[in-house]
Amino acid sequence: MFSLNKFFSDLSGIVWGPWLLFLLVGTGVFLTLRLRGIQFRCLFYALRLTFAKEREGMGDISHFGALVTALASTIGVGNIAGVSTAVALGGPGAIFWMWITALFGMATKYSEGFLAVRYRKVNGNGEISGGPMYYLEHGLGKKWLGLCFALFGALAAFGIGNMVQANTTAEALTEVAGIGKFPVGILLATLTALVILGGIKRIASVSSVLVPVLVIVYFGGALVVILKNLPQVWPGLVGIVQQAFTGTALTGGFAGATLAQTVRFGIARGLFSNESGLGSAPIAAAAAKTNQPAKQALVSMTGTFLDTLVVCSFTALVLAATGVWDSGATGVSLTIQAFSAGLPGEWGKWIVTVGVINFAFSTILGWSYYGEKCFEYLTGIRFVPYYRTVWVLFVFIGSVTKLELVWNFSDVMNGLMAIPNLIGLLLMSGLLAKETKAFEAGIKDGSIGKYD
Repeated sequence: MFSLNKFFSDLSGIVWGPWLLFLLVGTGVFLTLRLRGIQFRCLFYALRLTFAKEREGMGDISHFGALVTALASTIGVGNIAGVSTAVALGGPGAIFWMWITALFGMATKYSEGFLAVRYRKVNGNGEISGGPMYYLEHGLGKKWLGLCFALFGALAAFGIGNMVQANTTAEALTEVAGIGKFPVGILLATLTALVILGGIKRIASVSSVLVPVLVIVYFGGALVVILKNLPQVWPGLVGIVQQAFTGTALTGGFAGATLAQTVRFGIARGLFSNESGLGSAPIAAAAAKTNQPAKQALVSMTGTFLDTLVVCSFTALVLAATGVWDSGATGVSLTIQAFSAGLPGEWGKWIVTVGVINFAFSTILGWSYYGEKCFEYLTGIRFVPYYRTVWVLFVFIGSVTKLELVWNFSDVMNGLMAIPNLIGLLLMSGLLAKETKAFEAGIKDGSIGKYD
């Protein structure tokens, strides 16, 4: 008998096969070479630029607002459950390949941000609209690719950015606090409505508070665990590097992993965590107030750095320091074990649980904007209010239903989003290299203000 769930599960395995992982990482390597290693040369400048205020240039939100809106979508369950899953399936060495993926992914994220600002438009409401659909149409001259991206993005948003996150929140609160899914769904839908009905400015405003607070709280808990187990940190780091090239033998509750599995799960979870190449983050980058595409591109680049090389690394260090990675647990359960092993009482469980809930909510906010802009590209601005209303409704539905089919469908749509985006990045790499070089020359000779 035909099973729709099995169909999308099998299709997800094909779409997210080795060929797409190779294409995503390969694009990052190629762009790193074309841009002369911009992520290494300009990282400190980019971090400083993140908090600078542009004095000129059109846009709806600040550099920082655009960054945290993107981070609201990427710093989430992937940083807590994704890292643990990578280690549980590929061994500690998978963390090394997550780092490598992020290093090259920074060049991809720079390129996406640059093109998003370069080809953004002002819609009929006077708001900024941008992202892969616009640079595929107006930069590459391939509107059909823009339409494909927008369709896949609008559909993926309801799954991975909405129902899955709402369901994660409801499950966590039901298990830990004993709250029913129905009241959780009502509360979550109401909070979502209060934020997204105000548009990108309100989303950015809430994210500018929510994301830093969440990261600080999670960091604080992780740092306590790491300091309490400091003697085990260095051996853990050595094990990560060694096993990145050897795989991991059978030990404890860990079934063992070949080198191929280590590399595969490290790359896959790294890309899942920071979304470099998928084309989602540049939709937020396009809304930034800036007079130079390269400036917001550099800020966007720091998102991958902060997401994978900082936040994910803290989760990895907790796993390495506590030594629970081979317990046989996976996902959020493994992260809870690690934090519980290093913190007294119920603190570890609650820090991870609250982190999952809040990261999931921030993802709902960020992805609502991504999906809205994809929908706007397909239908025009007059239907956007209806989209926001339906978005809120699906938050409630996601809270109270089982979502295996939604997971598999979302995985397929997410993968399909990346294909037209990567085509655009590769074919416009010459323009990226030329205009980036001109920007750097302008900064050097003073014709372009460094921070204004």
